[in-house]
Amino acid sequence: MTGKPKVLLVADECNPEWPSLPIVGYKYALEIAKLCDVTLATHVRNRENIEKAAPTGLEIVYIDNEWIASPMFKLARLIRGGEEVGWSTSMIFNYLPYLAFEHGVWRRFKSQLKGGEFDIVHRITPMSPTLPSWLAHKVPQPFVIGPLNGNLDWPAAFAAEQAREKEKLRRLRDFYKYLPFARSTYDDAAAVLSAFSHTRADLQRVEDARIVSFPEIGFDPEIFHAKGAKPAGQRSRDGKIHFLYAGRLVPYKLPELPLHAFAKSDLLKQHHLHVVGDGPERARMQMVIDAHDLGDCVTMHGRKTQGEVADMMREVDAFVFPSIRELGAGVVIESMACGNHVLVSDYGAPGDLAGRGRGACVPMADFDGLVAGFRAEMEYCVTDPAAMEATAARAQAYAEQGYPWAKKGEKTMEVYHALLDGLPLAGLGY
Repeated sequence: MTGKPKVLLVADECNPEWPSLPIVGYKYALEIAKLCDVTLATHVRNRENIEKAAPTGLEIVYIDNEWIASPMFKLARLIRGGEEVGWSTSMIFNYLPYLAFEHGVWRRFKSQLKGGEFDIVHRITPMSPTLPSWLAHKVPQPFVIGPLNGNLDWPAAFAAEQAREKEKLRRLRDFYKYLPFARSTYDDAAAVLSAFSHTRADLQRVEDARIVSFPEIGFDPEIFHAKGAKPAGQRSRDGKIHFLYAGRLVPYKLPELPLHAFAKSDLLKQHHLHVVGDGPERARMQMVIDAHDLGDCVTMHGRKTQGEVADMMREVDAFVFPSIRELGAGVVIESMACGNHVLVSDYGAPGDLAGRGRGACVPMADFDGLVAGFRAEMEYCVTDPAAMEATAARAQAYAEQGYPWAKKGEKTMEVYHALLDGLPLAGLGY
């Protein structure tokens, strides 16, 4: 095919000001729009922030299903006890509203789709494999879904954290495969973009020929970069190695774990840990700091903007991220791009990203075992800081090669052209 493909992007969650999935969907849509003739169908809840951002290069249509989305959201929030925990509950209550959203997309674009005005239909959000697509079996165009990311079980040793996350309904997850449209979604998709090995294992209905390995995460190189920063291990201005944790302070990310590593190490107490973020675990973490007299070597910074976090990444040597159920781990790629030596739990996305010599991957264990593993790796950083430089350089090169948002758009175009030209998908993606 020559020229720009005409693409209908379907993105229920797409918002430049909302963290995690909504902003990922927004940035991904912008990159695709730079290379294709794009019409974006998104939810009316995103209108205010999108219009404030005033993006160029794409036509935007807002779909209103608030008649069902609003009451279901309120009910889910009531059962979850807020919006920080209970992710599985949120997905269950989003099933009917999401189908209603796609029905709205079909009603709005039915004549254009049947008239061949689009070359590709691509659903980019939601990214959970558990939310099927009603459009997949209706549209005559090649249907692309993803990047999808899901199917990462809770480690058995962390039942207490699972309980604090209110994830009891996680045990019902596989029932999604028997819901209406679950089978047709994956049988009728021309290409399925799948993030990481844990997601590929969930997509058993899809043969390899239609799978494209495609992590959903990316970074903005104008914000996250190592320009002007010294190599990891050489950034100290006070003779100390500085470690950083950045992320929500929620149970599954184990933000208190590096505190316990410091508490058990007289060596680490001579250095410094910075914690950026906020959430329900903050009070619990402050209790650990107070109980072990860590006030002189740990700083709780609270929430920071993306730019402020990037600045801190360029000032510290190592990024500590012990999360035990991390599906995407965009913050790990951002820290790699800033030249950090990364220390992660070897489970889920962080282990995939930091593997092959790109970081320190601590084997999964119970809490005490992980504390011991992270303590050992952090102590190695302070006893041999020069050793961090080569690992951080490999990680930075890996991040810069494939994860700037512009690269995500280019790799998506390769998928579109392969579908439209009848070429195999093998070898595309990551």
